[in-house]
Amino acid sequence: MIPVIISGGSGSRLWPVSRQSDPKPFLKLSDGHSLLQNTFNRAVTLPDVNAVITVTNEKLHFRMQDEYQQINDKKISCDFILEPFGRNTAPAIAAAALFALGKYSADEILLILPADHLISDLDAFNQAVQEASAVAKAGYIATFGIKPEYPETGYGYIEADMKKPITDKAYLVKRFVEKPSSELATEYLNSGHYLWNSGMFCGKVSTFITELELYAKNLITTTKTCLDKSTKDNLKNSTIIHLNSSLFLQAENISIDYALFEKTNKAAVLPCSLGWSDIGSWLSIAQNLPKDKHNNATIGENILHNTENCLVYSTGRIIAGVDIDNLIIVDTPDAVLIANKDHSQNVKLIFERLKNMEHKTSELHQTAHRPWGTYTVLEEGPLYKIKRIEVKPGASLSLQMHHHRSEHWVVVDGIATVTNGDKILELKANESTYIPVESKHRLENKTDKNLVLIEVQCGQYLGEDDIVRFDDKYGRAQ
Repeated sequence: MIPVIISGGSGSRLWPVSRQSDPKPFLKLSDGHSLLQNTFNRAVTLPDVNAVITVTNEKLHFRMQDEYQQINDKKISCDFILEPFGRNTAPAIAAAALFALGKYSADEILLILPADHLISDLDAFNQAVQEASAVAKAGYIATFGIKPEYPETGYGYIEADMKKPITDKAYLVKRFVEKPSSELATEYLNSGHYLWNSGMFCGKVSTFITELELYAKNLITTTKTCLDKSTKDNLKNSTIIHLNSSLFLQAENISIDYALFEKTNKAAVLPCSLGWSDIGSWLSIAQNLPKDKHNNATIGENILHNTENCLVYSTGRIIAGVDIDNLIIVDTPDAVLIANKDHSQNVKLIFERLKNMEHKTSELHQTAHRPWGTYTVLEEGPLYKIKRIEVKPGASLSLQMHHHRSEHWVVVDGIATVTNGDKILELKANESTYIPVESKHRLENKTDKNLVLIEVQCGQYLGEDDIVRFDDKYGRAQ
């Protein structure tokens, strides 16, 4: 079995923790792991898993690699299919199936897992995967149908054909239903035949490809052409594919439900109860976190007085709550959200307004992740910006220059190897260098410990796009 982790979307309803360049899969919950890391752990602890395929945006590749490396104790092979932009789940799954056909085998079973789901009952999940594997071996594509616990209107539903069992646990799919009204959701709940559509699937590589060729011929053809013309990096135990941008644009922007599962007669549904949530809003996070005696769910440091039914989420500062009820309070270094718990879905409206304004809090956090490490904006004004830069062991920034700003670097921890014009410098803690406007420069960490420095930028324009790259180990040079 090869798990395929699909990661896309911005998680707009989980702003301000989720941003376009730091989306929902990186959200950390009370166990200290991100949703992505928990998905990876669920996948690699299944029997007979020796490789994982991840389909994600090109810009998130190095961040995901870091997340995996922190927990990949078994040294599982991690293949990446990198999208230049999102085209929904059908092209992503088609690309994964075609890639697996070429590298692995037509008989391999693919387990499609969204990167941002929460599953609390791991024993039930493992059992359901084994049952879905049996369905896949019988030539069907199994979808995991979650037994509904209440009349949810935010999920799609699947009607199982109870008269057509495939195994003693799975049934043919009778139909897919879009998000229903409250009245219909209640009717579905009471019928016992309808299940929440989890977006998780299991089927053989050959079945996925054969069915896509039958019902989405143009999609599978354009995706195959794109794969064949894409750049491949073959590393020691993994493959990285950079999808061809112009050819990937030709792949239809469509979900796998519409492209395939609503048409095929090979769709099966496996009813299961997994403690599952798609973590679609702050309300769903509150529902899945442990509660205190006043029904408050909390992450981070807080002091609450006469406070009930609240979600309090802090990424750094202490939050104090006095005489409040039914609120969502989320604090990040550069933005605070306060919302009525009953209207948590409307957070996406705030996100869209910020995005339309091109406000920086829709795109980035104060701490931004890069292939070489992170930078945190400590303070900025019209003519200056101060950053804390952390460079991972063995990593380096590109050889670059800026048209509009000078920089002053002060090392506070570690040893920096600095290219400054035609000079190569080695700087230790409490040592510094000044880099004039339009001077070529590079920062490297050749040691086995993190390098930390403070950067002071001065100039008329301090945007992140004022970078001309001449050489870059991460393929970002012009």
